[in-house]
Amino acid sequence: MFDCHVHSSFSGDSEMPAEAACEKAIEVGLDGIAFTDHTDIDFPGSDFDFMIDYDEYFEFMDKLAKKYEGRLKVLKGIEAGIQPHVMDDTSKIIKNYDFDFVIGSIHVVDGKDTYKPSYFEGLSKHEAYSKDLKAIAWMVKEFDDFDIAGHFDYIIRKAPYEDRNLRYCEFSDIFDEIFKSLIAKGKGFEVNTSSFREYKGIITPVYDIDILKRYHELGGEIITFGSDSHTTEYLGYKFDFYKCVLQEIGFKYVAHYEKRKPVFEKIDA
Repeated sequence: MFDCHVHSSFSGDSEMPAEAACEKAIEVGLDGIAFTDHTDIDFPGSDFDFMIDYDEYFEFMDKLAKKYEGRLKVLKGIEAGIQPHVMDDTSKIIKNYDFDFVIGSIHVVDGKDTYKPSYFEGLSKHEAYSKDLKAIAWMVKEFDDFDIAGHFDYIIRKAPYEDRNLRYCEFSDIFDEIFKSLIAKGKGFEVNTSSFREYKGIITPVYDIDILKRYHELGGEIITFGSDSHTTEYLGYKFDFYKCVLQEIGFKYVAHYEKRKPVFEKIDA
């Protein structure tokens, strides 16, 4: 198993040392880890710097990979935050470096950070979620320089609604559009466990399995697991549970990426 969505201290919103992440990954039984630190060009109103010196990043990660060789596979990735006006500049960064793995993500819709309360002001749950999912559908269709679409459920994390759950049946047309585009382009879909962490005193959203079932029905095959960890606590979070879910649906493999190509691992019984 590989954790394919991890943020080290190279990400503006993380203080986790990459070596600490590697040690924890070994401890919890992972075979590999992909560091996918943030590049979000022109991110609105943030206290964090979501840009990286990738020359420094690659030099560091290559040394780290060599240090853990034989114990843990360390992969170099990027989580690219996509907005319409940053696509070209983001593509230049991705093309200029030898990444193993690229996540395409939506963090900003109509110039607003969907992690902040201001995004939801004046919007019903259906309106807020629809706008976000449509932005993902747009990204998948219009942007090519990514390998998998990241955290479709990012929108639920700070949603102010009593029922934060995101259900396939309520947005089936948009999900189908996303899945058909991903499959046609040979791109993958991420099971991101961050949105479903259990916190004391907070109702945990439920992952709607119908979303994964529909992806499978349409012919989707590429699934990666990501904890979206910014601390060591959640590396590999609930991967065994979701592996069983995938197996029950009919998926035979999970994947990670090396040199921008999917590597498939059979899901064991």
